[in-house]
Amino acid sequence: MSAFDERQKGFEAKFAVDQKQRFTVHARQTKLIGLWAAQKMRLPRREGEAYARMLVRLDVDKVGRDDVVEKVLLDLSNAGVPVTAADVRAEMERLLPKGG
Repeated sequence: MSAFDERQKGFEAKFAVDQKQRFTVHARQTKLIGLWAAQKMRLPRREGEAYARMLVRLDVDKVGRDDVVEKVLLDLSNAGVPVTAADVRAEMERLLPKGG
């Protein structure tokens, strides 16, 4: 195997690790926004955890963050919780890990 091939394999391995890490961070953020919304809706703990898991599945099934924002916004609105899309996005941003 040439040095080029070894280097390419190293880059591919790093890319795979980076992608997995991004997915994990993203899924955690989605779970946390689900728990935040569940608290706002005053859902019991078990229902809140189920709601958060449902959001993670929704986010995996569809590309982008808008689906999660729209779902949370709709559910909060239906529960009578006054919140805007900007509020949901700000909370999502706050839940992202900083630095490192």
